[in-house]
Amino acid sequence: MPHVVSPPSRCAWRQRALWLTIPVLLGMGGFVLLGLSGQPAATPVAPPATVTTVAAARRDMPQWVAGVGTVTPLNEVMVKARVDGQLDRVAFQEGQMVKAGDLLAEIDPRPYQAALVQAEAAAKRDDAQRRNAELDLTRYQKLSTLQVVPRQQLDAQKAQAESLLATVAADHGAVDAARLNVAFTRITAPIAGRVGQRLVDQGAQVHAADTAGIVTITQIEPITVAFPVSQDLLANVVAAQRSRPLRVEATARDGSAVLGSGTLTFVDSQVSASTGQVLLKAQFDNHDHALWPGAFVAARLLLSTQAQAITVPSQAVQRDQTGDFVYVVDPSHVARQRRVIAGLDTDGYTVISHGLAAGERVIVEGQGDIQPGVHVVEGHRAAVGASA
Repeated sequence: MPHVVSPPSRCAWRQRALWLTIPVLLGMGGFVLLGLSGQPAATPVAPPATVTTVAAARRDMPQWVAGVGTVTPLNEVMVKARVDGQLDRVAFQEGQMVKAGDLLAEIDPRPYQAALVQAEAAAKRDDAQRRNAELDLTRYQKLSTLQVVPRQQLDAQKAQAESLLATVAADHGAVDAARLNVAFTRITAPIAGRVGQRLVDQGAQVHAADTAGIVTITQIEPITVAFPVSQDLLANVVAAQRSRPLRVEATARDGSAVLGSGTLTFVDSQVSASTGQVLLKAQFDNHDHALWPGAFVAARLLLSTQAQAITVPSQAVQRDQTGDFVYVVDPSHVARQRRVIAGLDTDGYTVISHGLAAGERVIVEGQGDIQPGVHVVEGHRAAVGASA
């Protein structure tokens, strides 16, 4: 009986196909890996950063010494009565500007006018007696030469004439005092300035010994500003003042407006032991009355000016542990970090004493979004106040 070979089962065919497929898959995977390992990985290209730049420029840089100042009047006078009496008239309005000699108030003058009349009458009476005594003295001198009048009587007459002469001089003094009292009933402004609040009403009784006055006059034009600076700057301030008048600016405390420009007039003779500061004073014309007595202002003294220094906006200067640096945009529009030496910083600009040339463009906005070597897209901004 012939041997019959039975066909393989379906399970055996599946196992044989799997074993044949595995080497093929492994070969294909190795080929793919070999192909990928031969090509470099593609790196993504970052888009250019948008920044704002400005050109470094030369400009005159002032060196200011700043302090908080107090507006102080040159003169402030409390006007008081110099004689006693009833205040008949008030001739000023509160807050009025007055000139020296302007009438402010009047005291009832009648008692003092009467006293003046009495003093003048007494002076005339005594003067008449003096003239009579001098005539008698002349007669006694002639009779004395004839030895008709004793020497003792002549000396007595001479003494009487001299006594009456002294009395007349005293009477003239009394007349002058009475005339002054009459003049003092007219209260006038001793200085030019602005009158303050009225302290006494019309009809009130005033006295020369009163502690409170009638009104206060404060001088407005000119006016001073007193402000302290550090003792470390004292030598520079004194040396600069010897060579030229020093300019001082007074601005509002928030810096929003310049209130006036004046000249340094006073440097205190000693440094405060408690604060280590010295007091300075500057005088201002103040024709527009922008400076008000007692107000606080920001004062700054122009100590020197650095001519045609290379400057950049202060926001362009960055700082790290190594020092100061700026980002410079080269001709190929690539940001480069540049180490610089920064100097004077005034009015939003910083002097670059080393590391930067005039005309080079520095980044003033967008520095936080870039790294050295990246491409940038520039948005230019003009350097306000800079001169090429």
